[in-house]
Amino acid sequence: MLEKRMSSSSQTPDRWSLDSWFTRFAAPDYVDFKAALVRDVESLKAQAEALTTDVTEIISVINAFEALSDRLGHLSAYLGCLSADDANDEAVKADEAWISTLDAETTKLRASLQSALAALDETAFAAMLVDPSLKGAEHAVTRMREEGQHQMKSEMEALAADLNVNGIHAWGRLYDTLSGKMVFDMTFPDGHTESVPMARRRALMSEPDRRLREASFHAGQKPWQDHADTLAAGLNGIAGTRLSLYGHRGLGHFLDTPLFDGAMSRASLDAMLEAIHTHIELPRRAIRAAARLQGTSALHYFDLEAPQVAAPDAKPLTWDEACATVERSFSSAYPRLGEYFRSLLSQRWIEAQARPGKRPGAFCTGSQLRHEERIYMTWHGTVHDMVTLAHEAGHAWHSCVLRPARSYAANYPMTLAETASNFGEMILLDGLLSDPGLTKETKAYLLDQEMLRAHAYLINIPMRYEFEKAFYTERAAGEVSVSRLNELMSQAQRQLYGDTLLADGTDPLFWASKMHFFITGVSFYNFPYVFGYLLSQALFARFKEEGPSFLPRYEAFLSMTGSASCEEVARQTLGADLTSPDFWATALRAIEPNLIAYEALA
Repeated sequence: MLEKRMSSSSQTPDRWSLDSWFTRFAAPDYVDFKAALVRDVESLKAQAEALTTDVTEIISVINAFEALSDRLGHLSAYLGCLSADDANDEAVKADEAWISTLDAETTKLRASLQSALAALDETAFAAMLVDPSLKGAEHAVTRMREEGQHQMKSEMEALAADLNVNGIHAWGRLYDTLSGKMVFDMTFPDGHTESVPMARRRALMSEPDRRLREASFHAGQKPWQDHADTLAAGLNGIAGTRLSLYGHRGLGHFLDTPLFDGAMSRASLDAMLEAIHTHIELPRRAIRAAARLQGTSALHYFDLEAPQVAAPDAKPLTWDEACATVERSFSSAYPRLGEYFRSLLSQRWIEAQARPGKRPGAFCTGSQLRHEERIYMTWHGTVHDMVTLAHEAGHAWHSCVLRPARSYAANYPMTLAETASNFGEMILLDGLLSDPGLTKETKAYLLDQEMLRAHAYLINIPMRYEFEKAFYTERAAGEVSVSRLNELMSQAQRQLYGDTLLADGTDPLFWASKMHFFITGVSFYNFPYVFGYLLSQALFARFKEEGPSFLPRYEAFLSMTGSASCEEVARQTLGADLTSPDFWATALRAIEPNLIAYEALA
């Protein structure tokens, strides 16, 4: 039960081990691995550049590229773990910068391979796919060929890869550097003034004390406003680069690439958004209930991430208790997941220790070379942290289920990745909410947390999509000014939130303060989250209806995620049609029981 407290000293490992990946950073095995990787990338790149329509040679490069990608991914994951573990380690930062140049070389290699695949006629390509050495890689190879058909000449793609390092990606690095150094002067409710790092602002806007939220929001707007011209130049530069490349690659629409990356169709995206807009009053009801709990007629933007129900106990959760609670919820509902979670802990594959120098945030990564996963987070003793642990464990379990697959079939899109993580969260929350010993206060708090998630996924993230779509549409005709960016953001917020925001409750500068818009490795870093949230709702509803007999189908679903499109995975494992708004409407309505219980609190 959530209220029970365990010893404050942690008996459960909260510090990960990376020893099975390398002896240590810069050790001989690490240095040798790097040197061999550089040598083999150059060698295989030369082979790829020399490819003709000889199918035997193309197959050889395809298989060699798969093995090479495993090694590159292994090293990238290792450096990512070290960098998050100690953000001040300059030697690790230097190797992260170095590997970005190696990534550019690998991009050129892939472009040459894709060009060779695209040059094959349909008959030759179909014959190639039945080669026994490509069994299990058919989907990945077909996608590479599709990319090759929308690709510039190899020398142009090579130039683009080189320019991107100091072009589009430089804008992203500028944003990270600039936002990372931002501070603002804030007067706290008790009257004292403090210089606050921007990294702390979001936490302040999640505080129960509304005065703190309001003060941090308004004071924190100033740096974004002061740097708005620079940030607008960055956003225009990122979008402009993409649009130019899309044009040269013969892509008809700026959504073609993010949809391809998400392995989903425009019809599925449109159906999902149609269902959200049709049933928008469901998540809006959650916001209205939150406003009633707060005692206001509507919410301000700075209220949207704040709890309206106080945590039941001021004493922080211990790491031991959180792990025991997650393990109990998993094991009760899904024994194989519970067993896997215990193995994550016993093998020290989770980093959660709170200490200076760690980078904020949470993620799951892994090595297909070692067939191991790692979870990174920082434990602060909150229920939110416990939900994060379940979320990342869902990701890790997804990778574990895919271990038997070859690497080409184990690379799944963000859309389906977020499905598994949300499923993990839902198992935890359902276990907590169904606990007969749960107090009324704790249940109210958990319902509040669940509704925060619901309107974030169903209103806030679709709002980001609508803004970005409007921005890219205008950017195609020329640069978009700061004032126009502010207008587009306010319009998107009004469109989705409606009257649930106060008259002065929008955040026009959200385009500047939300880092997701400045991620250069992927565009439209928004709708895959909505997709994953709603699909997980549908999966969990099936699970609740069918019980344990559904779990083999769930694992079949996870096993297919790297081998087919989203539509095909859903059709084969669930019998679902993702292009139907009715499917998404049913998934969306799954939030209603908890919503009704939440409204009763208000």
